[in-house]
Amino acid sequence: MLRKIIHIDEDKCNGCGACANACHEGAIGMVDGKAKLLRDDFCDGLGDCLPACPTGAITFVEREAAEYNEAAVKASKAEKSGGTLPCGCPGTHSKRIERHDRPECGEENHVHARSMLSQWPVQIKLVPVNAPYFDGARLLVAADCTAYAYGAFHEDFIKNHITLVGCPKLDSVDYSEKLTEIIRTNDIKSVTVVRMEVPCCGGLENAVKKALQSSGKFIPWRVVTLSIDGKIQSDC
Repeated sequence: MLRKIIHIDEDKCNGCGACANACHEGAIGMVDGKAKLLRDDFCDGLGDCLPACPTGAITFVEREAAEYNEAAVKASKAEKSGGTLPCGCPGTHSKRIERHDRPECGEENHVHARSMLSQWPVQIKLVPVNAPYFDGARLLVAADCTAYAYGAFHEDFIKNHITLVGCPKLDSVDYSEKLTEIIRTNDIKSVTVVRMEVPCCGGLENAVKKALQSSGKFIPWRVVTLSIDGKIQSDC
């Protein structure tokens, strides 16, 4: 049937996942760091997701689409209610992380780890584009949660790097524009992205990819993905 339904512009999507949270029907999901309309018959056409999108990537179109199926939506919600939140976003799913290798309390087990941070500020939104520490820098772009999840973050990632942190889900901004200017106007030697396994972190990875492409430079880069319990899932 011909009806009003949402359209997601993948080029504008920054992967923050706000629209997936706002969609009460579960029609939108995160696929490869981008928002996707997963099922036409789950979209009621009311547009709760539109005001949630910080980049204006979502609009209404009128096209042939399956009729909204309320019964299927309710059945899907009931199936997911066992472990996944209605928004379908793993990044907001609460869980306890059990640690079985914790040392016993005692001064002999207390280790003072030195900070390896070499500049300030660290928030992507706050750093000056032309800061002198960018000259010849090995750039680390990390999701906010990574330093809390990975115990040796300072030693393994921050050391000998200029560190920028952010969360596309919370900041609701497109980091790619500022990152493009940082890479374009400075002598950046390499870029390392450290993100969490949750889909909304894909927005940070995509912003760096877009910045590298837009900068016109060929710079070595890698992406490290951490699991919620602090293990390295992939490094490529």
